Amino acid sequence: MDIELRGIAAPGGWPGDGCRCASCGRLRAAGVRHEPATVLVDGVPLEDLPRTEVPGGLDVRAPGGRVLVAAGPGARPEPVPDALYDAVLLDLAGSPEHLGYLRHVGAVTAGTRVMAVHVDHRMPSPAELERRMAFWLRPQDGPFRTLLLGGSRSGKSAEAELRLAGSPDVLYVATGPVRDDDPEWSARVEAHRSRRPAWWRTAETTDLAGVLASASGAVLVDGVGTWLAAEMDESGAWEDPPRVLPRLDALVEAWRGTAARVVAVSDEVGLSLVPTTASGRAFRDMLGLANQRLAAESEEAALVVAGRVLELP
Repeated sequence: MDIELRGIAAPGGWPGDGCRCASCGRLRAAGVRHEPATVLVDGVPLEDLPRTEVPGGLDVRAPGGRVLVAAGPGARPEPVPDALYDAVLLDLAGSPEHLGYLRHVGAVTAGTRVMAVHVDHRMPSPAELERRMAFWLRPQDGPFRTLLLGGSRSGKSAEAELRLAGSPDVLYVATGPVRDDDPEWSARVEAHRSRRPAWWRTAETTDLAGVLASASGAVLVDGVGTWLAAEMDESGAWEDPPRVLPRLDALVEAWRGTAARVVAVSDEVGLSLVPTTASGRAFRDMLGLANQRLAAESEEAALVVAGRVLELP
């Protein structure tokens, strides 16, 4: 089945007429315009093919196969029960997790062609769309390890979730403590939960080595810093930092040997002031060492700053 996209943009085009946002401004400065999406399937306009309306879009039958198409920006087309699609045309700018859902229910397989339509200024740039598509279209199984570093509120957790948005099944490993007596912390935890897809599974544990040894699908670890703090508590390493090294060795060994597709979030501690307390310096030194060792065993590593991503070679 041959699918030709003549334009990829939302109905108003990209950049939008009169829009002053940075995304549209970048395209205007480069002299680039993307026209609204029109689709030909095996040379036939989409609107001329047999189709059935489904919630959020169209189920289209073509001589060469079956296509699921999002109706417009923000639409999440529901698959026909038991259907296997040869291609899906989705609003990946606004709802990339819908690709993960379609994979989760079996409507999209490894052989399904995935294309982005209705793209507009919800996507920062065409280059950013290409970057994200590379994550969503790569094989969904492991082993493959990614370490994302960043400071507090840098956007590193959101980047981790974005990278796994197209995965059919994700185990979210929360290593932070449960603090029922801290409303602000509880609000942070709830904000993380609410933006994750409903079909993702959650494990609250510090046994990262055990998780990595047994997992085979996609795993998101958030994060290495809270894991290390818990391990330093348990091993009494605040006064004697080397006592935590055997636990770090076990984590690195499990990271190296995992069969999973893992994205782990960790704090970058090398850009701040030297801590004024011995325990603070111990934590900084051990987390810096953990980051170095995990990065050395990772296919990808990146630094997230102000929501922007710098890939580390």
